[in-house]
Amino acid sequence: MVSGFMAGKGHGSVVVSGTTERYETVYLAPKQIDGVPIFHEVRVNSLNLYATYGLSDKIDAIVSLPYIQSKGKAAGTVINDLDALYSTAGYTNVRRGMQDLTGILKFKAYSREIGSSILDLLGVVSLSTPISDYQTKTGYGYIIAIGNHATKYTAAGVAHLKTSSGVFATGQVGYSLRTGQVPNALVGEAKLGYAGPKTYLEGFASFQESNGGTDISEEGFNGFFPATRVNFVRVGASIYRPLAQGFGVVLGASTYVAGRNLGKSTGYSAGVSYNF
Repeated sequence: MVSGFMAGKGHGSVVVSGTTERYETVYLAPKQIDGVPIFHEVRVNSLNLYATYGLSDKIDAIVSLPYIQSKGKAAGTVINDLDALYSTAGYTNVRRGMQDLTGILKFKAYSREIGSSILDLLGVVSLSTPISDYQTKTGYGYIIAIGNHATKYTAAGVAHLKTSSGVFATGQVGYSLRTGQVPNALVGEAKLGYAGPKTYLEGFASFQESNGGTDISEEGFNGFFPATRVNFVRVGASIYRPLAQGFGVVLGASTYVAGRNLGKSTGYSAGVSYNF
C-alpha cells in the first residue's frame, strides 16, 4: 500500500532498506500450528529498493524491487533423504533471488479544506511482475518459495486527512487481480501518524482477503501453495528521522495477528533514505 502524501513535481525519494522476519507458527484453517512442516522455522531476509518521483503536483510514480532470501531449519539429513526420494521436488533449506518488480502510479483526484485540515482523495494503480525465474512448484519443498510467481494488477482508492498540527490519518482499500492459479484479493490499510519537520512516525493495520483458493492439507489442496486462500491482518509501526543534506534513517516493525495459510511472522526493518 502507498503513502497518502504526494511528493510534489520534481521531488521524490530513494530508500534502500533491509528487513528480517521469522516464524515457527503457521496459520492454517481452522487453527494455527506450532512448527513449520519439514522446515520447523523459516527466516526471510530481504533487501529492497523503493523510489518515488513527482511527475507533477498531482501525480507520483513509484517503483520497488526486492531481493529475498528464504531459509528453513530442516535437518540436513532430512533434506538429503527427501531430495533422494523426490528428486524433482526441489527440497532445499535456502531459496533466494530477485522477486517482483512493482510499478505504481498515484494521483490526487480531489482536495478540500476542512477547517484547518486538508482532505485528499487519491487513486492508485499498480503492476507487479516477476523479473527472475525463481521457482514455485508443487510440493512442500516450496513452503519457503520467495514468491508466487504471478503478475498482479491492483487498483485502490485512498482517503488522506492531514491536520495543521502534523497528525494525519490514511485509509485505503483496493482489489488485486492475479494471474495463474493465485486467487484475486481485496486489500486495505489504515494508518495513523504524525509528520513533522524532524520526525515522521506512523502506526498501521493492513489486511488481505482472498477470493477463493484452497486450504493447506485440506480437501482440494494438491501441494501448490500459490493457489491457497491467503488471508491476514498485520499491524506495525515505523519512524523516520532526517540526518543531513536530504539523508535520513527509517526503522520499522510489524507482525501478523491473524491469518490463513501463511506464517505467523514478526519482522524488523532498517533503511537509509535520500529525499530530493
